[in-house]
Amino acid sequence: MNKGPPDMPIPSYDTSHPVLVTGATGYVASWLVKRLLEEGFSVHAAVRDPDNTAKVAHLQKLAVETPGTLKLFEADLLDQGSYSEAMQGCSVVFHTASPFTSHFTDAQKDLFDPAVIGTRNVLETANGVPSVTRIVVTSSTAAIYGETIDCSEAPGGILTEAQWNTSSSLTNGPYAYSKVEAEKTAWDIAKSQSQWRLVTINPALVLGPSLGPAPTSDSFHWMRLITGGEMKSGVPHLEIGGVDVRDVAEAHLRAGFLEDAEGRHILSNRGTSFLEMAQIIREHFGDSWQTPKRELPKFLVWLVGPLLDKSITRRIVSRSFNHPWRADNSKSMEALGIEYRPLEDAIVQMFQMMIDTRAVKTT
Repeated sequence: MNKGPPDMPIPSYDTSHPVLVTGATGYVASWLVKRLLEEGFSVHAAVRDPDNTAKVAHLQKLAVETPGTLKLFEADLLDQGSYSEAMQGCSVVFHTASPFTSHFTDAQKDLFDPAVIGTRNVLETANGVPSVTRIVVTSSTAAIYGETIDCSEAPGGILTEAQWNTSSSLTNGPYAYSKVEAEKTAWDIAKSQSQWRLVTINPALVLGPSLGPAPTSDSFHWMRLITGGEMKSGVPHLEIGGVDVRDVAEAHLRAGFLEDAEGRHILSNRGTSFLEMAQIIREHFGDSWQTPKRELPKFLVWLVGPLLDKSITRRIVSRSFNHPWRADNSKSMEALGIEYRPLEDAIVQMFQMMIDTRAVKTT
């Protein structure tokens, strides 16, 4: 269990009311469900198909192994009112359901609508459920910055919860844009009512093992790229923040129940890069994986990147590669008591899980 700083006592939680987790089979959500069940909560888990045994079996297994209870509900982000039944009697709603993928056909349909319309549907449903007193929304640091150069342009060169991503759009960084608009929608709805308090969690790149058998988070896609040979000749110099998935789950739990929790919270252990992640994997797992050993010159990425991958535009190369990434995570530690796990452990355990489940193959 994640522990807070010495001067912050471990919270005790009122488990007399059930709680709702949307998108409960997701990467972060599954760890959150685990923590809630460990604390003895009755968890209403909203999923797209409760009868899909392959996707919900790990949640049911968790319920058997922990003091809490689990109840599955069918719900869809785009179906207005579909969360109403699952929300009845709940004191806290954890809205984690939102796509995180770079694989999409239509940015509006596949990313923007589920994120924004889904957030609106969940929060507006809560307005009609008197038992709800708090909502925790899973946002992202992508709602704070869109291109890495945004860090340098922030006051003091460091991202804080005060910043908003103004560089992304439906055609330039559509995933980040969906997170911006979804979180703004949440805050607009929150300000229009007085029944419940909104708290958001804004994680950087989430790393660590998955509880589910086939995680769809793009975190695993990037790990496969780093180790599968696609980047063996070299990687761009791209700095990002990284955080253990279990720290993100713990932050959600505390944001839901600590009395003074409010506002946005950056969740990031520290900055890292694709090359550092590759080096950590190589140090722990040897040379059986086609991990890159060098970074490519920026001019080369600028020249050939768009030819190899249409998502690597020259604007992205110019404004995101070879720029420092810095963010202030002090609020998460001071207000929520998060003590971060080593990022190296998250990377190693994540990759070991991918080996064990044959999600990656040796050369």
